[in-house]
Amino acid sequence: MKILVVGGAGYIGSHMVNMLVKSGHDVIVLDNLSTGFRASVKSGRLVVGDLADIHLLENLFQQESFDGVMHFAANSLVGESMTNPSKYYRNNMGNTLNLLDVMVRHDVNHFIFSSTAATFGEPEYSPIDENHPQAPINPYGTSKLMVERVLQDYASAYGLNSVCLRYFNACGADPEGELGECHDPETHLIPLILQAASGRRAFITVFGRDYDTDDGTCIRDYIHINDLCAAHALALELIISGRKRGALAYNLGNGLGFSVQQVIDVVQKVVLEDDCSLLVEDGEPRVGDPAILVADATQAKQVLNWQPEYVDLETIIRHAWAWEKKISL
Repeated sequence: MKILVVGGAGYIGSHMVNMLVKSGHDVIVLDNLSTGFRASVKSGRLVVGDLADIHLLENLFQQESFDGVMHFAANSLVGESMTNPSKYYRNNMGNTLNLLDVMVRHDVNHFIFSSTAATFGEPEYSPIDENHPQAPINPYGTSKLMVERVLQDYASAYGLNSVCLRYFNACGADPEGELGECHDPETHLIPLILQAASGRRAFITVFGRDYDTDDGTCIRDYIHINDLCAAHALALELIISGRKRGALAYNLGNGLGFSVQQVIDVVQKVVLEDDCSLLVEDGEPRVGDPAILVADATQAKQVLNWQPEYVDLETIIRHAWAWEKKISL
């Protein structure tokens, strides 16, 4: 199949491209390189451009016959979305509409959308399944939910088949060491802790130790990047095969949940083997941080026939640490 991966130079997108190419697919990457990296596109053909450029999109779809589109390009910093909502609605929502409209005009009817657990807002129960109310509490989550609603209408009106995959904390790195997590600024817990261990950061801060959990620190659901990408590939196969049609949505996670302190403990164990250590400092709890965020991925496992391979926290951290050492030590 020929697949367009939008945002394929970013963390998740680049791993997706690698997996698709290794599976024998023809992949074209569209990325404006605002947060992605040219060097992360290890395979496939890179087209540097922006979804705001309708002319570029039209030319691309006229030149290529895509079987499907995977969309990972989005602004994703929750705090920034609160201070600059226009950027998030214009890019995450408006530019996605540009892409969808070009797809409809060129009769490309298979779309995989990178959504987020932020569409749920404050959890009413845990683990969170697909029936949980969606009530986002920031413009980032709202912009993603808006696209989910648009996809429902596009399925009804235009026959566009789509799968929204809502995931919680993507983490880890390519087990073969080709790719890993690289954000600027970095906001994800595991790479932040590893940067403290490698010396790229002075310390790691634990924001609150009085949550209603066993050790008092927040619990989150960490899903390995390769498992995440495997679910995307299965989702595309599901709608291209015709086994499912319409606008579908599934949650992705390991369903286990690990506390901040558990993550720190495992990191300390792993990095000690390289004679590294990290300094941990305590900070005040952050506003809006729920005590527990864990996914119920039962539907994804049943419908997509998806089974996460890397559910062990130590394995996830070892892969991420190998990447951190490669780029820093």
